[in-house]
Amino acid sequence: MSGPAADPELAERLAARTLAFVDIASVSGDEGPILGAVADVMPDEVLELMDDSDGVAFFVPGRRRSEVPLVVLAGHVDTVPPNAIPQGLREGTTILGRGAADMKGGVAVMVEIATSIARAPNAGDLDVGFLFFGREELPITESALLPLLDRCETARSADLAIVMEPTANAIEVGCLGNLNALLTVRGEAAHTARPWLGRNAIHTAIEALGPLSDLPPRDVEIHGLIYREVVSVTSIEGGIAGNVVPDRVVARINFRYAPTRSPAEAEARLRELVSHPSSELEVVGNAPPGPVAVRHPLVSRLRQAGDLSIGPKQAWTPVAEFATVGVDAINFGPGDPQYAHRDDERVETSALVRSYEVLRSFLAAQEAD
Repeated sequence: MSGPAADPELAERLAARTLAFVDIASVSGDEGPILGAVADVMPDEVLELMDDSDGVAFFVPGRRRSEVPLVVLAGHVDTVPPNAIPQGLREGTTILGRGAADMKGGVAVMVEIATSIARAPNAGDLDVGFLFFGREELPITESALLPLLDRCETARSADLAIVMEPTANAIEVGCLGNLNALLTVRGEAAHTARPWLGRNAIHTAIEALGPLSDLPPRDVEIHGLIYREVVSVTSIEGGIAGNVVPDRVVARINFRYAPTRSPAEAEARLRELVSHPSSELEVVGNAPPGPVAVRHPLVSRLRQAGDLSIGPKQAWTPVAEFATVGVDAINFGPGDPQYAHRDDERVETSALVRSYEVLRSFLAAQEAD
């Protein structure tokens, strides 16, 4: 998207706000301070705080226009535990620190969008809501977003949700399902001098897990986009001593599956892969995939507003949670996903400006004549 040079004051506001948010510790489950900081800077003259309970802050237009679509910008405010940089750090045009990429830079853009709308309310043909939520980095069973969607009819009425996940300012549609399971393999203990008197659970586990070690990624094409299904053994525990044949092994398995599978189908597939008479599979978490909303007219409008590339989300994101209540959602945000959760997590000021300008263009793309 071509246009005038970036406004230096805009760039400074976005950088400063991102740094301020990064400086507020908000490890999952402790989001109260940052939710309060966000609420303090949201323009209450045009926005109504509809819901601020149980780890969320949901703002909607004070005067909702029922005849126009509602777009919700959604951003999680929680982070994984702190990294090597104890507080936010600014180096030239780079903001470093936990959450800079994932996704406090996106949250800063959301606040700037809200502020700009306050200066010219109802200028476009879309109403815009702003949803800030916590506990995204935790298992879906601890979600703050799902309860909000369950109790808030307005949130469920959104025509499109734009989740400000780090995508390096590309559109990423859909998301993989995320299944976590424990495979327990049982044997019989014996002295290692007489192993034939027992059954070595580790040896059996090697056999049971063999189909996974030889399993190549499975490419699934949806609307011309490729999603890769992968299965990984992420941990394994077994044995009690150097001279005892182990009688039990537990392996943790992660299955990232394509949007073409339901959670039940994904579980059935994993059980098929690791079926063994001496093993037992327990599913401990199964977050559904997100549908691929590439043909949604508002997604096309966003893509045109910034001449954006579009691709698959090779991960799990909250777009899947919006889908559970029938709301189409896509991922779009300024952070670069390669820096998420890293010790050198960062976001560039130019990326913040780009994200803001694309969203403003999108929201004003079809203003009334």
